[in-house]
Amino acid sequence: MKQILEHANLIILAPFYFGYLWAAGRFCKRHLGASKKKELLFLFFSFCSYLLMYLVGRRSSVLYIFSLGFDPIFFIALVMLLFQSDKEKRLLAASIVMLAERLVGSFCSSFFSCIVLFFRHTVRKIPVPFLSEWEIRWNSCISYCFVMVAIYGMSKHLSSVFSGKPRRWYAILAIPLLVMVTVFDVAVWGASNGIMVRSGGEMGVYYDQMFSHAGFLALEVLSMAAAGFYVLGMNQIYLEQEKSGQYHSKIEVYKMLAEQYRQSERLRHDMKNHVISLSALSKDKQWEKIADYLKRMEGIALDGCRDITGNKALDALLYQKWKQAEKENIKWECDVQAPRGYGINEFDLCVLFGNIVDNALEACGRMQRGERRFISIQAKTVKKCFLIEVKNSMDMTENSTDRFCDKGDSWEHGIGLMNVGDVVDKYDGAMDTEAGHGIFVISILIPLKGDAHDMKTAV
Repeated sequence: MKQILEHANLIILAPFYFGYLWAAGRFCKRHLGASKKKELLFLFFSFCSYLLMYLVGRRSSVLYIFSLGFDPIFFIALVMLLFQSDKEKRLLAASIVMLAERLVGSFCSSFFSCIVLFFRHTVRKIPVPFLSEWEIRWNSCISYCFVMVAIYGMSKHLSSVFSGKPRRWYAILAIPLLVMVTVFDVAVWGASNGIMVRSGGEMGVYYDQMFSHAGFLALEVLSMAAAGFYVLGMNQIYLEQEKSGQYHSKIEVYKMLAEQYRQSERLRHDMKNHVISLSALSKDKQWEKIADYLKRMEGIALDGCRDITGNKALDALLYQKWKQAEKENIKWECDVQAPRGYGINEFDLCVLFGNIVDNALEACGRMQRGERRFISIQAKTVKKCFLIEVKNSMDMTENSTDRFCDKGDSWEHGIGLMNVGDVVDKYDGAMDTEAGHGIFVISILIPLKGDAHDMKTAV
């Protein structure tokens, strides 16, 4: 019985610590990937490490200090060995989990300690209150419950952080977080060895405890805010840079398409004269001149762009996408009425349709060749509003719009939708996406300023 009481702290806290390890394992598996067997191995070795450090810490303070330094190293090693993805990404995942466990756990522990001490001193009128061993144990248990909730919540909201970044970016993001973990461990070691924020020595032990816990609360709040702003801020900066890079790179593409359209128009306009010239050279059997004449015409599409919307740049864009769909045996339906006059900027129209159709082509490309693949584009002006609806087939296993925003191979797809969203917001419009039963649908409504007229040509 005595031996059981000696290890009561371990017996009570162990299930809660195991729950934290389970949440950490799920976090790493979600963002890094791992087999079920390796996930279980992570839980087993992490829990064994916890038991070993507990037993070592009870023997001497020197070994306890050693265990504090060994804990993060062993945790990082397990994540690096048992989970997949790039090593820089694994390092970032390990640093986020460790920092969350320390900051959230310590914050809850300090917060509840302050409440208990305040209650005992103010309500129960105890001059110098202290936390009992049982209160400290249950305080730790409650703290680990909040840690589990925090890690589970972060797992859902950090998907974009772990998607589509270069390896160097993950390393740069991980290093400051690991420094914070080290500094925090040193601070906790100092507190465990009697180093406290004191009131000055005249206000008593109660206020010394309150000031110490309050100091840790301030440190933990500032650290959590700094870590959150750093991770999410770096991610947002990267996203903005990617969006800007794609946005400006498409300018050159659309200019090229418009120039190709103009060349095709000139060629069609002059086709009669070209035929007359070639016919005359043929009659005179001037084969070298004919060859030279045809060589100068090389590279210009003889079939030309077809009038699709009445907007030349958008016509060139949709023509190219139609040819790509035709090449990949994707059924193409396009009925577009482009707003004219006081409508939408020509470039913004190309951003809208270019990104949407690119995503549709990618979704169709992920399907099996034997499956029914199609892209349907409908756009028209109704009561001074421009309506766009694009439907495309997709893999039947893709039943959530999350697939198009933040997962692995769909990173470019997600950036494309963000570019579309930027244009929609620019014109105070609204966008909605639906996915299910093998069909993805994006609907856009943009109010038009002034008079908007239609020109309709269907393909």
